[in-house]
Amino acid sequence: MTVTVIGCDGSALTPAASAALAGASVVAGARRHLVSVTVPPAAERIVIQHLDTALDAICAARAPAAVLASGDPGFFGIVRALRARGVTPVVIPAVSSVALAFARLGLDWTDALVLSAHGRAAGPVLAAALAHPKAAILTGPPEAATGQLRSALLAAGRTVYAAERLGAPGERVRNLARHSAPEVTDPHVLISLAGPEPAPSAPEPAPGGLAPAPGGLAPAPSGLAPAPALPEPVSPAAAAARPAAAPGPASWLAGHQGAPAGWALPEADFEHRDSMITKAEVRALVLARLGPGPGRTIWDVGAGSGSVAVECARFGAWAIAVESDEDQCGRIRRNAAAHGVLLQVVAGRAPDVLAGLPAPDAVFAGGGDDDVLAAAVKAGQPGRVVVTLVSVDRVRGVCEMLAGSAYEVNGTQLQAARLAGLPGGSLRLAAANPVFVIWADQGKEPGLPAGPTAQADRAGRPGPGATS
Repeated sequence: MTVTVIGCDGSALTPAASAALAGASVVAGARRHLVSVTVPPAAERIVIQHLDTALDAICAARAPAAVLASGDPGFFGIVRALRARGVTPVVIPAVSSVALAFARLGLDWTDALVLSAHGRAAGPVLAAALAHPKAAILTGPPEAATGQLRSALLAAGRTVYAAERLGAPGERVRNLARHSAPEVTDPHVLISLAGPEPAPSAPEPAPGGLAPAPGGLAPAPSGLAPAPALPEPVSPAAAAARPAAAPGPASWLAGHQGAPAGWALPEADFEHRDSMITKAEVRALVLARLGPGPGRTIWDVGAGSGSVAVECARFGAWAIAVESDEDQCGRIRRNAAAHGVLLQVVAGRAPDVLAGLPAPDAVFAGGGDDDVLAAAVKAGQPGRVVVTLVSVDRVRGVCEMLAGSAYEVNGTQLQAARLAGLPGGSLRLAAANPVFVIWADQGKEPGLPAGPTAQADRAGRPGPGATS
């Protein structure tokens, strides 16, 4: 049995695709794809509504089969599902819907993060899109989830374009901020932009016409700096006459650029007040325990200067810095801008300001008292909590609170000694204050840190003093 997957982008099929379709005894695809091509009269038609059911029928076929799919079917498409069932298909791709969407806007997309919310949890998709200045999101039913995703991006001050029915007669590309409660047609791709970009090369069509629709950007909520507005769409002639925007540095890696070249940055790299900042050595362990990365949401509660939030954002996480001091909130914003990252600053004290925030994957508490920490853990229900403490008096209470909230608790005490100069060129060690770092994981074995004997029992190894 031969299965040929044919990409559809609204243009005429290639000779190879037409030949494969003409020779197929089974043709599968969405209704819109099946009506857009000439299916052999004798071929069995399979309308793909439920993927598993359609795959069962395709794999059961004993004659040549053709599968019609949108754009490039090897990119978040059906090729992966076929290979998972042991089918190695012949693939004839078309232009991907992501490439078409950026082309319609006249934008390059080497630096874009490409995400899929089709049949996937929206939380990580939203976190990744918010943390990245340029993102494309493949969407799918249900509309309620997709609508919430669009609303959240607009509320965060992003410029959001919906590229609908690309390549089809009803194609349109719209800036959603210019339409109150817009109805968006499936299938569609969302383009989320957080910074200034070259203007699209063609006017944005309004429903029922060709002229751009009036309107402005949605205001950013409190604590979020509004993203710079895109220039209004202009005509091709005007765009050609205008000087091109200066391109950014050339990249060899598409999308997210991976881990930064360095982290646990020196305190001098951040604006801070009276040394009120998580020291670099402590920050290194905190970051290792938080595990920031694209698609993860991190709350930094009692954020101070925001050094931990900024470093999490540098890894691609969506960092939310909660801080009650307005002056410190200003420092967090300036530090984020200095390091070129996107994050959210929430001014106020927990738990009052935590309601409505995206659920965190991890919470860091470097400031605030035990009540603030307990409120953040209760409100966020994170999978991991990381706490730094200077006072030994607080260690037991924090550990017991976390253990009582069904977390497995561990921790260590860090004391760094930095090289410092002496007269005559000699060196000495300048000791920093010791800091306790506590981390706790949900869904493991709840309780306080076990002693060496209990740890050895868990690992199936002899404890201290045991002989082998």
